Amino acid sequence: MRKITPHLWFDKEAREAAELYTSLIPNSKIASVRTIHDTPSGDCDIVSFELAGKPFMAISAGPLFKFNPSVSFHLKCKTKDEVDVSFEKLSKGGKVLMPLDSYRFSERFGWLEDRYGLSWQVILVDEGQMKQRITPVLMFVGSVCGKTEEAIHFYAEVFEDSAASEEGSSSANVLARYGKGEEPDREGTVRYASFTLLGQEFGAMDSAREHKFAFSEAISFIVPCETQNEIDYFWERLAADPKGGQCGWLKDKYGVSWQITPTILNEMLGGADAARTARVTQAFLKMKKFDIEGLKRAYEGK
Repeated sequence: MRKITPHLWFDKEAREAAELYTSLIPNSKIASVRTIHDTPSGDCDIVSFELAGKPFMAISAGPLFKFNPSVSFHLKCKTKDEVDVSFEKLSKGGKVLMPLDSYRFSERFGWLEDRYGLSWQVILVDEGQMKQRITPVLMFVGSVCGKTEEAIHFYAEVFEDSAASEEGSSSANVLARYGKGEEPDREGTVRYASFTLLGQEFGAMDSAREHKFAFSEAISFIVPCETQNEIDYFWERLAADPKGGQCGWLKDKYGVSWQITPTILNEMLGGADAARTARVTQAFLKMKKFDIEGLKRAYEGK
């Protein structure tokens, strides 16, 4: 089954960070490390890895983008001891955003930024509620605060209507709302929502508090596409500006970044033929929306 993959943008630490995360989280591994050359950021390491069985990708591509809490990752634990140990390991060298404590939504929870600035929400959950060990969570702040409910239904509709929907269901549910007296959050806006895209769980929330951050390219979501028709579909439905974007990247109307990527690209960039890899790299660097036939011509040297 194809899976939406979180993509993490580091300055120089992609490999180091992947090694740390896979050493701390059970059922994790590094799948591959490769380097692409002569990009606008110079030589870039690309690391594919799994955390608790969930695919991730990371790139070392310079200091253009910084992580912030607009996208964080729920790390769900079965015991309080597991919460405490995970929190301690991940927060080492980082910063605590919400201390470990008992909260109305969990008996044991803490929110942190690790040494690289990536945000984690470590939370105790009942085993029956643990559909997915690691869940990306989107925080809608600033100009998009109050649009969480609209956004999750938009995403669910886009992915449910896609050809890829046969490989996994999509849905959206608001689980908790803000009530009276919880200013600055407006009554009825989303305290927490869960949505599923192609069978994968995501979280989302509004926050009207003053935040000096917003969604950025530091964290994007790779949508794997098998055909040009799928690429065209997601590009048209998700892109705030269908004529914008670069190298398969786009921003949606809420500011969330997506990469609409052909599944064949990994194969094209793999292997020992450096000249072929260079041709494909230079071809996709010139593209906005990916053109599979153009990539194939570069791969074949035509």
